[in-house]
Amino acid sequence: MTKADIVSAIANKTGIEKVQIQTVVEAFMEEIKESLGNRESVYLRGFGSFIVKTRAEKVGRIISRDTSVTTAITIPAHDIPAFKPSKVFLAKVK
Repeated sequence: MTKADIVSAIANKTGIEKVQIQTVVEAFMEEIKESLGNRESVYLRGFGSFIVKTRAEKVGRIISRDTSVTTAITIPAHDIPAFKPSKVFLAKVK
């Protein structure tokens, strides 16, 4: 399902114009991105949580075609966005 499909489905269920729905959906996504960018979690009861996780520093390897040559590089610690579904959400999917 794409964003356009979501907009169409909501428009069909509510009777609101697609343009207005698209504006709301895009504003919703922008608010989530801004909150996560500020390291604030977003909690939606009955749906789930958008959170920021920190990945630890680790050593990676660059493997070349020549199997005798591998280069170790350090991948620094960094933050990534993550989604944690609620119990209701998980039950619906299962």
